[in-house]
Amino acid sequence: MSHSTATELELVIGGMTCAACANRVQRKLNKLDGVTATVNYATEKAAVTAPAGTDPQTLIATVEQAGYTARMVTQEPEPQDPVRALRHRLFVALVLSVPLCDLSLAFWLLPGLRFPGWQWVSLALATPVVLWSAWPFHRAAFKNARHGAASMDTLVSMGVLAAYGWSVYSLLFTTGSELHTGFEITTEAGGSVYLEVAAGVTAFLLAGRYFEARAKRSAGNALRALSTLGVKDVTVLRDGSQVVVPIAELQVEDLFVVKPGERVAADGVVHEGRCAVDNSMVTGESVPVPVAPGDAVIGGTVAVGGRLIVRATKVGADTQLAHMARLVEQAQNDKADVQRLADRVAGGFVPVVLVLSALTFAAWLFFGQPTEAAFTAALAVLIIACPCALGLATPTALLVATGRAAQLGILIKGASALESTRAVDTVVLDKTGTVTSGRMTLAAVHPREGVDRAELLATAGAVEDASEHAIALAIVTAARQELASLRQVEDFVALPGLGARGVVDGREVVIGRTGLLTTPLPEELETLRRQWESHGKTVVAVEWDGTVAGLLAVADTVKPTAAAAVTELRALGLRPVLLTGDNEATARAVAREVGIDEVVAEVLPQGKVDLVQQLRQEGRVVAMVGDGVNDAPALATADLGLAMGSGTAVAINAADLILVREDLLAVPDAIRLARRTLGTIRGNLVWAFGYNVAALPLAALGLLNPLIAGAAMALSSAFVVSNSMRLRKFASANPTIGRPEDDRITGEFAE
Repeated sequence: MSHSTATELELVIGGMTCAACANRVQRKLNKLDGVTATVNYATEKAAVTAPAGTDPQTLIATVEQAGYTARMVTQEPEPQDPVRALRHRLFVALVLSVPLCDLSLAFWLLPGLRFPGWQWVSLALATPVVLWSAWPFHRAAFKNARHGAASMDTLVSMGVLAAYGWSVYSLLFTTGSELHTGFEITTEAGGSVYLEVAAGVTAFLLAGRYFEARAKRSAGNALRALSTLGVKDVTVLRDGSQVVVPIAELQVEDLFVVKPGERVAADGVVHEGRCAVDNSMVTGESVPVPVAPGDAVIGGTVAVGGRLIVRATKVGADTQLAHMARLVEQAQNDKADVQRLADRVAGGFVPVVLVLSALTFAAWLFFGQPTEAAFTAALAVLIIACPCALGLATPTALLVATGRAAQLGILIKGASALESTRAVDTVVLDKTGTVTSGRMTLAAVHPREGVDRAELLATAGAVEDASEHAIALAIVTAARQELASLRQVEDFVALPGLGARGVVDGREVVIGRTGLLTTPLPEELETLRRQWESHGKTVVAVEWDGTVAGLLAVADTVKPTAAAAVTELRALGLRPVLLTGDNEATARAVAREVGIDEVVAEVLPQGKVDLVQQLRQEGRVVAMVGDGVNDAPALATADLGLAMGSGTAVAINAADLILVREDLLAVPDAIRLARRTLGTIRGNLVWAFGYNVAALPLAALGLLNPLIAGAAMALSSAFVVSNSMRLRKFASANPTIGRPEDDRITGEFAE
């Protein structure tokens, strides 16, 4: 569906209690003409692609017809806190079910402890738990039944009510001496009282759901932290005075003030002032970065120790912070292929369990077992088979991983990006802007004998000040730093691809490649030129009045962590390849410095695509890292595209992962985190599938007490969630980046 005929919508879904619910809502939405929806149980959201002009109320009504609630994400959130509501019900369930279970266990171990009327005390303790604490299960089961559907709540509600109903029947129609608790499966005549089972299962499942809800809320802390970084009000300079306005009124090109300790209101360029800026909340880098007039700043970062006046370049939804939040949320709503399979299994699992429970009951009766024993086995099947862990296995891991990645300055666009890293064995690194800083600096100045060094730099800076080339900028920047002021140039002429010429203090000056010179280089300077170029430097010659005055060397510096990043990539079993459009000598020099053996140089953008395709044809799974417009086709062609966040919008849009921070160690960090996440997902799924496969036969054979079955099911979900939460401890290879469990991110959301 093209973007011109489709619209992207997002709904918050309420009332889902398991993966089967999410699967049902997704099927209902996908039945609408032209609608493609993905519903994520962990984030409780539906990402919907619908025909342009689709009324959101149509989607909301469809969800409501399925028995759930829905609202647009832009609407105000529901006031009720689900965690708090669960906590209240869990508290009542624990206060009443713990003494009930203690009494039942004591009566089972020592029947002589039973006192007259013990059964009515048990009923009084169990009834509030079954009717009030378990009400969310009953309500959801009733809603599902009205729509001809079944979910995990159906199993729980039926199990709890069946145990309670059987117990009440036994109390009313069995004499007290024949009554016994449900801690045992007995073949003797008499009435079983399963009140402790009904109350205990409710308490266990509420506890599991409560800790699951808390974990999901905690896992989303990084995203909520991003959304709270924006400021509400901003001080704007208008007509020479400072005016405080709501952030929504800030416009591009407005000048706004950032006081010490305040957050930068929007993306912009420093117009006036100098200070350090703490980028840790956005890039994960813990060391503040100094900024001065002309430097870019990111909205949401904090000014440290100085006052800035910033010219806004991007505001509102266009800022980098807003873009980061959108990407993280989209990734959390995405589903891995393995999760789609798990959702389908979970969606059809509940009806199968209901049939298995009925067959278990019938089989026990068929083989002559007492009704109590048959009922106990069927009840255990109902309770233990809930596929809750199966539905949580992938989304909780993805939720935690994407949040942790955002803290480390890595934005993951979706689950498919994580899955692509599984088999990656080759990493192609673009040179300029990726391995190197992409910013030329003046590396050396060598005047000819008899020429003053300052005179050479001042003259070269004067001519290049009129040019916009990256090499010219490096020379001018160095000249301004060393000299008080630059001279004026007259009759300036730019010579694209070669250099420039102009008149400074009445002398005609030529600067650029040696081919521009009117006389050949002296032997000494020619030797030096070859030496510099062999070390990857770009050489610029300066001539005035027909005489060579000297040479300047300009170099693109290698990023400080580039060599360490290459070492990390090799440790991960990956083969690094340096790719560049630059000359062979420069590329080889950079490759030697960072430890890369394989170099492909002097290639055009199509050549980059050809290299990626060639590597893939050789059977390699390729990750491409780049930042420029000319890298975008290769990023899109590779199995996994990683774009530096400082790069162009074209490159970022073509990539699967975005590395917000300049640090090249973000590349191995991203790959290690993706692999760790996939390992966690596999572990979760093995546990969830294995648990249900192993537990069902045990329950059907009467080897599991229903109370133990309820505890096992709750613990299974708790294991999956806690296993996923371990990803919050993932640490960067760079010790200065985003500490695990960073208090700056999670502290303000702690309960």
